[in-house]
Amino acid sequence: MSEEDKRAAAVAVLPPTEHRLAASANLDLMPSLEVLQLLNSQDRIAVEAVQAVLPELAELVDIAAERFRSGGNIHYFGAGTSGRLAVLDAAELLPTFNLPNGRVVAHIAGGERAFVQAVENAEDSIQEGSLAADTLGEHDVAIGFAASGNTPYVGGALTRARELGAVTALVSSNPGARLEPLADIHICVDTGAEVLTGSTRLKAATAEKLVLNGFSTALMVAVGRTWSNLMVSLVATNDKLRLRTLRILSEATGLDQEAAEVLLSEANGDLKTAIVMSLASVECDEAGAALQQGKSSVRAALEVLQSPATN
Repeated sequence: MSEEDKRAAAVAVLPPTEHRLAASANLDLMPSLEVLQLLNSQDRIAVEAVQAVLPELAELVDIAAERFRSGGNIHYFGAGTSGRLAVLDAAELLPTFNLPNGRVVAHIAGGERAFVQAVENAEDSIQEGSLAADTLGEHDVAIGFAASGNTPYVGGALTRARELGAVTALVSSNPGARLEPLADIHICVDTGAEVLTGSTRLKAATAEKLVLNGFSTALMVAVGRTWSNLMVSLVATNDKLRLRTLRILSEATGLDQEAAEVLLSEANGDLKTAIVMSLASVECDEAGAALQQGKSSVRAALEVLQSPATN
């Protein structure tokens, strides 16, 4: 085999994210505006790649929602950029959806330190990934994030999660991902070569962030953490969020701010209870009981109160 053939064979087994992008061959000669325009045009590919996998992502959401409702938890596993994006998504679910700790958990290779400081060798540890998944059970869902589809840490986590009976999924940018056999669902967001060769913090990461945004938001919608398009489960931990809570209550009920403040006080500060009290014309205790019966979903609580058995 000639040297040229050997090089071609080596490139063929590389993930697409490690290939060189012809459009950026003169990257270091481009003025800043051209660099930014090229990056922006390539980012659009990430959006289109996510659109192509929405059916698979919807399947994962539906499976996760069913398990979540039965008490199962969702676990993200990733290394480097993938892990940091997973940590970010999980962390933001608490204030946005009042999600208790432990329901959506992110595990990053190298631990918490790796979120703010690169620990590049941590991704090579199959054992660390396996240990991170050691607490999972048959009602849980394990989702591995690895642009290359080959990260040993993620492989260790998915292997152990599957042994423990969890549903497993892989989000990658590699149609030939070596970890695919470990996943019940492979969401392959094929973003191709990066502008800066191998730098998956670019459009591969953009695609992963879009997948995470879509997955967690659709999951929270499916399990009743929203009403209409309003964040009725948010935690008002600062002045901005307290004002947002009043705006949401006004939007949901048609009350002015003063009346919304009074109602929220009567509901002991609980936004969902206040909404149900107003829309169903019931007292705080009755609204709270309906929400409990409706598993904390405003829409389900209203249906409970409108049913003939309740009236």
